[in-house]
Amino acid sequence: MPAGEVGELVLRTPSIGNTRGLWRDPERYLDTYWRKIEGVWVHGDFAMKDSEGFWYIFGRSDDTIKVAGKRVGPTEVEALLLATGLAAEAAAIAVPDPIKGAAVVCVCVPKSPAGGKQITDALAAAVVAGLGAAFRPKDVLLVPDLPKTRNMKVMRRVVRAAYLGEATGDLSAIVNPSSVSDIIEARGKKTRG
Repeated sequence: MPAGEVGELVLRTPSIGNTRGLWRDPERYLDTYWRKIEGVWVHGDFAMKDSEGFWYIFGRSDDTIKVAGKRVGPTEVEALLLATGLAAEAAAIAVPDPIKGAAVVCVCVPKSPAGGKQITDALAAAVVAGLGAAFRPKDVLLVPDLPKTRNMKVMRRVVRAAYLGEATGDLSAIVNPSSVSDIIEARGKKTRG
């Protein structure tokens, strides 16, 4: 892929760190990692290399949001949000919706703390312009940080649980646990007013 474009993370040559198989299931290992693109190891994550040579991992390529029968990957929504230049980081999640089955919610770290509603409106408009009105975010929250692992991968499952007020599960891998309460607080402010 050219610099700045998101693609599937693959290895053309096996690495010394690659596993040789799955316990008692060699066919599943081959189907999962080696047969999606014949002869190439497919990790299952989206990645991008920028113009300066820095690599970014965007999350699972098999992760999908299904809105009114249409599918989109969270990374596709997040790429639209980041392309506005208004968000430094973004997480797109699916939440239950009584009409569409699921709705998109975007949780973003703004590049500038000023702007509030103007920023959330512009971010929502970017998603609609890129994917269509069916994917208009149900909500756009602005928070100071997103929950991330030690290798800086955003934990969407934690974002979703915090947004929905559900149990977040094991947070031992998160380097910034206060980000969870930031999401809960931002959601509460939106609900109250």
